[in-house]
Amino acid sequence: MSASIEDLLRELAPQVLGILARRNERFDLCEDAVQEALLAAATNWPVEGLPDNPRGWLITVASRRLTDLWRSENARREREVKAFRLSLGEVTSGELSFGGVGAEPAAVPAEDDTLTLLFLCCHPALSASSQLALTLRAVGGLTTAQVAHAFLVPESTMAQRISRAKDKIRSTGTTFAMPPEEERDERLQVVLQVLYLIFNEGYTASSGPDLHRVELSAEAIRLTRAVRRLLPDDGEVAGLLALMLLTDAHRPARTGPDGSLIPLAEQDRSLWDAAAVAEGTELIEATMRTAPLGPYQLQAAIVAVHNEAVRAEDTDWAQIAVLYQVLERISPNPMITLNRAIAVAMVDGPDAGLALLEPLGADRRMAGHHRLHAVRAHLRELAGELDAARAGYLEAARRTTSQPEQRYLTARASRLSVASG
Repeated sequence: MSASIEDLLRELAPQVLGILARRNERFDLCEDAVQEALLAAATNWPVEGLPDNPRGWLITVASRRLTDLWRSENARREREVKAFRLSLGEVTSGELSFGGVGAEPAAVPAEDDTLTLLFLCCHPALSASSQLALTLRAVGGLTTAQVAHAFLVPESTMAQRISRAKDKIRSTGTTFAMPPEEERDERLQVVLQVLYLIFNEGYTASSGPDLHRVELSAEAIRLTRAVRRLLPDDGEVAGLLALMLLTDAHRPARTGPDGSLIPLAEQDRSLWDAAAVAEGTELIEATMRTAPLGPYQLQAAIVAVHNEAVRAEDTDWAQIAVLYQVLERISPNPMITLNRAIAVAMVDGPDAGLALLEPLGADRRMAGHHRLHAVRAHLRELAGELDAARAGYLEAARRTTSQPEQRYLTARASRLSVASG
């Protein structure tokens, strides 16, 4: 399947699902029907060519498949109810029936349901992993196999996870509609968090042989652009998009020819994506002038300061340290403290950074995290404590499941062994 057809299907997937879900109560069946329509299109369109109305084609095929699914579901329910009532002698065969859906799509308004779908897929009753998987399939238009591949789990495992997520949504009685206004801001934060988690998994894969899973980070950026089109005045939506663009701009310089990790300080900055840097910088500068300040905006501003430096030694660490201090105040988080410690160390010396890390060792969320051990090792290396730094790098390598990170951390430890020897 060509990239252009794949891109078109991903764009149309939430539109078609939204149309079906607005007309029918069963989001789970609608989502299954749309997936089957997408698979049919992926098979037929490269051979037969694009239909005159791709969206209408998908709506029609998905609606017909939904009818089949609904009839199958009704038949199952009817058999179960009949068996029960016949056992009580209350009903004769053929007496029961259930409502269904039409085979052809009714006229529907041409509205964008992306945000409604995102709110539904990021329902607070779902676990974070289920939110991620369902968002990528229902809103991103990825197949179950693609989602499974992205998270390195068997397709059957991912299918069960998605099925359970849809069952959970159904059991809550949630309708296909925007949440009440009093819940909207809180639910939007969940949506943004899920999109950021998808991006981060693509930018630095949590496990496996590759550092990047480009399809995930690209999909996160695409979906965040879609949310920004729907909420152009929301500062945190703009901040998240800017953060993704400014961060993803580094990707061409983050790995060597063999896939090895290259840290920010050692990257060839001429390889950074200049267009993404320019777009992200313009967006965050405009947003911070007009919108209430939020965590995603501050994180984007920090990356923008990094991107301003032509060389690593030109980085304005004092400004970054101040931005992290503000960020930590409005959004306390151990990972923010971890990053602030690096900035403080670059301004006030490694001992000052190590002092900030000290309380994190007692935080259950961070005590076993490989990044805490890696950052502590880095600061000890700067302080000249080479043996402690070497041990820290090896411990961090032991704890991460990312193979590129393991290789990088092990190499840092080996380099210190040579230096100390």
